[in-house]
Amino acid sequence: MEGESESEREGYSLVVRKPCFGLPTACPSCLPPYLYLRFANIPFLLDFNLVFPDSDQIPYVESGDYVAYNNEKGGLIERLKEDSIIDLDSELYSVPEWISTKAMLTSWLADAITYELWVGSDGSSAQIIYCSDLPWPIGKVLFLKQIRSVKQKLGITKDNAEQKEGEIYRRASIAYGALSTRLGDQNFFFENRPSSLDAIFSGQALIILQALPETSVLRSKLLEHGNLVRYAERVKTEFVDTGPSYSAPHFHAEPSSSNPKKGPRQSSKPKSKPKREKTQEEKTFKRRAKYFLATQLIAVLLFLTLMGRPDDSEVELDDDDEGYIND
Repeated sequence: MEGESESEREGYSLVVRKPCFGLPTACPSCLPPYLYLRFANIPFLLDFNLVFPDSDQIPYVESGDYVAYNNEKGGLIERLKEDSIIDLDSELYSVPEWISTKAMLTSWLADAITYELWVGSDGSSAQIIYCSDLPWPIGKVLFLKQIRSVKQKLGITKDNAEQKEGEIYRRASIAYGALSTRLGDQNFFFENRPSSLDAIFSGQALIILQALPETSVLRSKLLEHGNLVRYAERVKTEFVDTGPSYSAPHFHAEPSSSNPKKGPRQSSKPKSKPKREKTQEEKTFKRRAKYFLATQLIAVLLFLTLMGRPDDSEVELDDDDEGYIND
């Protein structure tokens, strides 16, 4: 952001879902914003939220009184651009091919990775990314609830499941072919510099390569294009492996506009701090955390009740989904 001092930039905190599969976060919504900030060379603290796997606010950025959520203005990256935090795309808006390529990433390929995580595979990767820190059966039921939601979003029913799957993979194959041709042997897709398109693609590709099983159809389609794979691996080496420390994920409260943020973690030993009286905000959060399990249990009961109604939704659980309940 022009006119912004370095000390102000160091106050940014990016809150994402937990690290796993050798990535700072394996959530398809969280890794692209992480890479976008890394491409922009903006210092930030990487923080984690482990308790709201179904929240569409995650990821989000905090800095002092400023909070930008993922469910606002077309996603977190778009919000950061509109709020003049950082815009890597400012010179690309008039390029038709850039616009169509990004649209393909945010529709065809975004749908494909969502399908693979929740429906097209055994679901083990999605469970690790989103639900493994929650008590059973809360994690299990939230997992089933998300499968149901994904099927509704993609318009998948028992009658058209095979047709929809073929369409999703066909579009993904076309998209990878177009992206491979566009990239060629360049370092980035457009004008030899990173844009939000690069952040979105490399985030998706790294999750596909590292989080999805070897039997993944989407993974096999990506592996057909060596330059795309090499590109994703180079991004990981240059921008992920050298990024902010994420070896000790911890619980993060709901975003607060009254709690100032620190800059990137330092390697020196933390100094001991004198005891202080808890703030009203901390007391409020502790009270919320106390009732978290109770509210999730109520959500589980409501979900099971609604799931038992035959006319509850046009999209029904198939035999594989029902198998999760019987486990």
